Amino acid sequence: MAAAGAASANAAETTQTLQLPTLTADLSTQVAQSAEATQQAAANYQLQAERDTAAANAAKQAKADLADAQKKAEAKKKAQEDARKAAAERATSRSTERTTLAASTGSSTSTSSSTATGSAAAVVAFVKAQIGKSYVLGATGPSAYDCSGLVGAAFKQVGISLPRVSQDQSTAGTQVSLSNLQVGDILYWGSAGSAYHVAVYVGDGMFVGAQNPSTGIVERPLSYDPPTGAVRVL
Repeated sequence: MAAAGAASANAAETTQTLQLPTLTADLSTQVAQSAEATQQAAANYQLQAERDTAAANAAKQAKADLADAQKKAEAKKKAQEDARKAAAERATSRSTERTTLAASTGSSTSTSSSTATGSAAAVVAFVKAQIGKSYVLGATGPSAYDCSGLVGAAFKQVGISLPRVSQDQSTAGTQVSLSNLQVGDILYWGSAGSAYHVAVYVGDGMFVGAQNPSTGIVERPLSYDPPTGAVRVL
C-alpha cells in the first residue's frame, strides 16, 4: 500500500514538457518574402532618392546655364551695339574728311596738270602713261607696278632716286598740307614713316596710283580715298 502511494505521488509530480511550435515551410517562406520585400523597398527608396538628387542637380545646372546664356547674349548684344556705333562714327568721320578735303582742294591754289612744267610735268606725264597697267606686288615696271614701284619709277624719270617702299617714301621730302598740294607731290595713306600706300598728285584734285590687283593703275579724285598726308620732293 505504501509503495503504491509513493508511485502515484511520483507520477503526479512528473514535470510536463512544453511543446514549441514547429517552423513550418509556409511560415519560412513568408519570413523570406517579408525580408525580400523590405530589401526591395529600401532599394526603391534609395533609387528614388538618387533620382531626386539628380533632378535637383539638373535643375540647378539648367538654371546656371540659363543665367550664363543670358549673360553671354547681353555681352554679344552690347558688343554688336558698340561695333555699330563705332562703324557709324567712322563713317561720319570719313564723310567729314572727304568734305573737308574736297573743300580745301577746290579752294587751293595747286598748280593744275595742264600747266605743270619741268620735272613736275614729266612725273605727271609718266604716271598718266601707266594708267591701265597691272598692279603686281613688288613690281617696278615697265608692264606692272605696285604703289611705291610706280612712284619710284616716275621720279626716276627726272633723276630723283626715292626709297623703294611706301613707308620710306612718305618721309622722303618735305611734309606739306593737303590744302596746299602741288602737282608732283607724293600722297601717302597711313602715318608718315609707316604709310601703307602712296600715289602722285596730278592736279585738279586728282591722283594717279597703283591701287590694287583689282583696279590696277588708275586716276581718281582725292575724295575717292582721302590721303593722310603728302611730301614734296620737287
